Amino acid sequence: MSLLFPPPLVVVLLAGLMWQLARHLPFGGFAFALQRPLAGLVALAGLGLMAAAAWTMLRARTTVNPLKPERATQLVTGGVFARSRNPIYLGDALILVALVLVFGNWLNFLLLPLFVGFIGRFQIAPEERALQRLFGDEYRAYCARVRRWL
Repeated sequence: MSLLFPPPLVVVLLAGLMWQLARHLPFGGFAFALQRPLAGLVALAGLGLMAAAAWTMLRARTTVNPLKPERATQLVTGGVFARSRNPIYLGDALILVALVLVFGNWLNFLLLPLFVGFIGRFQIAPEERALQRLFGDEYRAYCARVRRWL
């Protein structure tokens, strides 16, 4: 199975759309004290979550490539994967939340469900099918214990 849209590309495209919305539709604008520092903290949390997940996968000697989930050699269930089955996509979502804060436009919050829905359907669902085929009952038990996002 080969997936067509790398998740980082989806994030970049949505970030560009957020920037354009904030630039051309200023009626949704907002500003508050500590807005930029809060955005920085949310972005750091997202990047940290992604790094922790990637590190856990690399230590398990399995693929980190989201376009080739069928190449997984291990079912990773420890570290951040004990709390979320998709910590990297959760990190991506946090990056997008940080950008909402940076751009300061409420309309950009409307794009977050678009990201979750798109990634869920076109990335997570194919990954789950691949992991189900590879790891069977072990994967089903993991899904019963750990939520998809949080």
